[in-house]
Amino acid sequence: MPALRAVRAQYPDAHLALAMPDRYADLVALAHGADGTACVDEVIDTRGLTGPPPGPTPDLAINLHGRGPQSIDVCVATGAPSILTHAHPDRGLAGPPWMQELHEVDRWCRLTEYGGASADRRDRLIARPADVPVTRSVVVHPGAASLSRRWPPDRFARVAARLDRQGHLVVLTGVAEERGLCRAIADQAGLGADAVLAGELDLVHLAALVCDADLVVCGDTGVAHLASAYRTPSVVLFGPTPPRWWGPPSDGPHTVLWSGRTGDPHADTADPGLLDISVSDVLTAVRDRL
Repeated sequence: MPALRAVRAQYPDAHLALAMPDRYADLVALAHGADGTACVDEVIDTRGLTGPPPGPTPDLAINLHGRGPQSIDVCVATGAPSILTHAHPDRGLAGPPWMQELHEVDRWCRLTEYGGASADRRDRLIARPADVPVTRSVVVHPGAASLSRRWPPDRFARVAARLDRQGHLVVLTGVAEERGLCRAIADQAGLGADAVLAGELDLVHLAALVCDADLVVCGDTGVAHLASAYRTPSVVLFGPTPPRWWGPPSDGPHTVLWSGRTGDPHADTADPGLLDISVSDVLTAVRDRL
């Protein structure tokens, strides 16, 4: 968000197209600049990095995907006369060096600043969706893209059960494939079937749910970033990846739990460092945030 807003401010009259999977387009529509104008004028659907996005030749191609070389090749293939990207030793384009230890927000702000656009690293907020399915809930999101970043379901169930006994409205979210996981947690926690929203919300309604929630409890996954985008209080459990790379802003209402150990983010079992985080640790953090 800070990087996109920086580019919009630098080129206020340009047509800005964001090449990305179009399933995120409705979420992108919630991103506006300081003057209320859209950060992005168009989303161009792209399903991979095998070729340039469709459409006319751009004047400038900005690589907000990674270090390359594949993403650099996509930018070159557009035919753009100017390319803004991190440098890669095999491609010979000028740009700042890739620094692995940077937080992702710093990484992309640093790139746009290299291109002459001043970025505000605190400017991460997106607009509140109009249609909010549930208000004042505690969102428990137990899933993650890889098993290494999934805290055990029985521990999530114990946290959810405690919150329910304290009178909080607990809802469980996830993608459709995680509906069984969420149902099992709800059953173990003694929650009703209506507590399971996994697979029922599109991205905008999920964003709306997070926006109006009292608290989000989750692992290192996309819902944590939505909590950052709305300054919704959150407790985020980190495992194999350190929070200094992906964690929420330190000045926000967010608590990060991390054992200090790193591991394989693609492993097919829960990360040992993530398992070091106890139910008591999470409940203490939840109590403090609520």
